[in-house]
Amino acid sequence: MDAAFTAEQDEMRRTLREILGKRCGPDEVKAAVRTDAGHDPELWQQLSRRLGLPGLAVAEEYGGVGCAPADLALACEETGRALLPSPLLATAGLAIPLVTALGTADQRAALLPALASGELTAALAVPGPALAVALALTGDNAPGDWAGGGRAGGVQARGGGDGGWRLYGEVAQVLDGHDAGLLLVAAHTGGFVRSRVLLFLVRGDAPGLVRTRQTALDETRPQGRIELRDVEAELLGAAGASQGGVAGAGEGAGAGGGDPLAALVATGRTVSCLLAAEAVGAADRALARTVEYVRGREQFGRPVGSFQAVKHRLADLYVQVQAARSAAYYAAWDPDQGGLALAQALEALRTTAGEAIQLHGGLGFTWEHDAHLYFKRAAADELLFGPVHRLRGHAAHRAGLFDPAPPSRPAPTTTSAAGSADTTPERVAV
Repeated sequence: MDAAFTAEQDEMRRTLREILGKRCGPDEVKAAVRTDAGHDPELWQQLSRRLGLPGLAVAEEYGGVGCAPADLALACEETGRALLPSPLLATAGLAIPLVTALGTADQRAALLPALASGELTAALAVPGPALAVALALTGDNAPGDWAGGGRAGGVQARGGGDGGWRLYGEVAQVLDGHDAGLLLVAAHTGGFVRSRVLLFLVRGDAPGLVRTRQTALDETRPQGRIELRDVEAELLGAAGASQGGVAGAGEGAGAGGGDPLAALVATGRTVSCLLAAEAVGAADRALARTVEYVRGREQFGRPVGSFQAVKHRLADLYVQVQAARSAAYYAAWDPDQGGLALAQALEALRTTAGEAIQLHGGLGFTWEHDAHLYFKRAAADELLFGPVHRLRGHAAHRAGLFDPAPPSRPAPTTTSAAGSADTTPERVAV
């Protein structure tokens, strides 16, 4: 593994930080999240057309840049520093990988160029507050664990006589679901006995689709509730899509014949890396702002940052953020480590944001100061994609750390001089 960045990656980081520094300050962020879209459409178009952010990991044949997911993670670190409200995570992190893995040739040709250019935004809708489970971040994504198991609730799909599909139900807490031009909806089909989960494409202007923006803890991640009332939908992928195991995640990728559950698992690995990079960027920025503040704030005739207790707290935060950054970079190279990297990054962001509020004193508790934005991002991300202990627990389960130990062998039986059985374990010198 070569951890050094290329000249192109350094230039992308520099350019993105320069643009966001000018267009995405704290006041601009607060103004953008209060718009109907929940973000600045003009800035989104600039980032899409000038830097090609949503198309970084899209193949060149579909109008993308053709970079590796690590480049997208690097971009997410910069957007996390600025707490950029944008459809980047929902579109590039969740929707594009699923369309690429499951879509037919016609679907990929029709959707990926528009998604890569930023002209079309997309959102993933899964029933209930179970996005982390559906992506297999905090548990196995068997349908009964997060999609209702075919019973009432969630979203139901019914096939029509003309080969089309109709969707019924509602989904809450959909990232950018209130404004996305395309929805990827996970729905049950086949009834209770032969129930399976498939992904469907729903246009944002489809008749019978009702969308409302929800009040979210983190305004920089706008969420919406969608209601599907006999809505026309298109199956993502071929009609014979299988419902196999996770091991088949790579089989048929891009051929329209992949397994939806396996594709969700693979997408979860990718998006966990992006979220970890975002959290590291946010934590780094919160720490930098705190250091800047304690250097200038004076108490008892000297800067607050000169007190030893404050130095120790800041030093601990610096070590924690740097460790999280190393884990995020490693996960970008090896997505299988995304869950652990996300857990470490979210914990670093939560700790750093909390300390930032404390070290800013009374100023940090005010609504006007932007320290609360970082704290809310940490709390909201844990609610959506965590919590941290479940991320670590699932990673440990996948690694086999919780497998039952093999039964111990009985102690050897020896016969004493009196002829009776002696079961005392033999002592071993250490």
